[in-house]
Amino acid sequence: MVTLNREADQALAVQSGSKLGAVIRVTSGNFLEMYDFMIFAYYAPYIGRAFFPAKSDFASLMLTLGTFGVGFLMRPLGAIILGAYIDHHGRRKGLILTLFLMAIGLLMVAVTPSFETIGIAAPLIVILGRLVQGLSAGVELGGVSVYLAEIAPPNRKGFFCAWQSGSQQVAVAVAAIIGVVLSLALPLGALSAWAWRIPLLLGCAIIPFLFFLRSSLQETEAFARRRHRPSMGEIWTSVAAQWPMILVGMMLITMTTVSFYLITAYTPTFGKRELHLNELDVMIVTLCIAVSNFIWLPIGGYISDIFGRRRPLIAVTVLAIVTAYPIMLWLTHSTSFSHLLVAELWFSFIFGMYNGAAVPFLVEIMPEKVRTSGFSIAYSLATAIFGGFTPATCTILIHATGDRAMPGLWLSFAAVFGLVATVLATSAHRRAVAA
Repeated sequence: MVTLNREADQALAVQSGSKLGAVIRVTSGNFLEMYDFMIFAYYAPYIGRAFFPAKSDFASLMLTLGTFGVGFLMRPLGAIILGAYIDHHGRRKGLILTLFLMAIGLLMVAVTPSFETIGIAAPLIVILGRLVQGLSAGVELGGVSVYLAEIAPPNRKGFFCAWQSGSQQVAVAVAAIIGVVLSLALPLGALSAWAWRIPLLLGCAIIPFLFFLRSSLQETEAFARRRHRPSMGEIWTSVAAQWPMILVGMMLITMTTVSFYLITAYTPTFGKRELHLNELDVMIVTLCIAVSNFIWLPIGGYISDIFGRRRPLIAVTVLAIVTAYPIMLWLTHSTSFSHLLVAELWFSFIFGMYNGAAVPFLVEIMPEKVRTSGFSIAYSLATAIFGGFTPATCTILIHATGDRAMPGLWLSFAAVFGLVATVLATSAHRRAVAA
């Protein structure tokens, strides 16, 4: 009996270790995607001067933030094409392909000479690089989330899916740490002149290692045991039939994408431009946010595994609607490093708890045969229309109204979407299960 128990414990340990390895391997590409997006957002003013020179800093910044957002416009197309590819050919092959496309896009942005050197070709190459990145990112997150959900134990899908977003927080933290080190180590003006390329080149340097990790992925059992693998044409037809649920899923994820890009991608620009804090302070705040997100995401996923997805989703959206604008108003009327940190940590709590429940919920409400495609299209539409343009939208709202607290109103708007979508998705999912 003792021997049998010991063998069972050893088998469980091997299985746990295998799942941990799979989580690390599958989220490695997710790390690269978010690292690249964060670096582009953090150094937007410097990238703007290099590739998009304009008559004013505002115009240059808007061109850069628009280029940051244009990558998100390709996400729905990537979700449709690459999502169908993954649903037909398998999770492993599709995720290796997305990593390859991300690597190409990153290299294009990192090594392109400035406008001063090659003229109009410079911004065109950068925009093309962003489009390639957006194409791959359109299905990367969905592919990873579905993979994690399919290898997770039945009662731990929320906790497992949380590590998709968790890997993104590691990328945010690494990007912020690099920013802090560069701010401390380099003389004033070096970042603006040339050093903003250093983080991009560091991202290029780790690409071979990430390929090594992801190439060792195993196909999920859920996909491998499927007897019929629909063609891409069949998948697109099935996805078209799921448009009502996809639109609800888009509304559900709007809250996730807006809150995430608000507290990560937009924080450095907001802190420096609107609050007039120094580079080091805003990078430290961004680093703290990444750590906070990393903590709250698995907690949010675990809570949704215990209490269901609906309760935390409703509670968090109501909190966001009630508190987002007042907190931003308090911050802008009493600006300091500590107040920015407190405000962002509160929004980090909201993001982590909401996302921890929203991602597994979106996986669950999508039919299995179009799970990656449906998830990816819903997520990419939310990102393309709302989340990805959050930095640009907030900048325009502040510029148009003169109210620096407008980002809080933008978050409240997204929370209303999330609340309505939760109610609609819950009802539709119950009807589908009953049928």
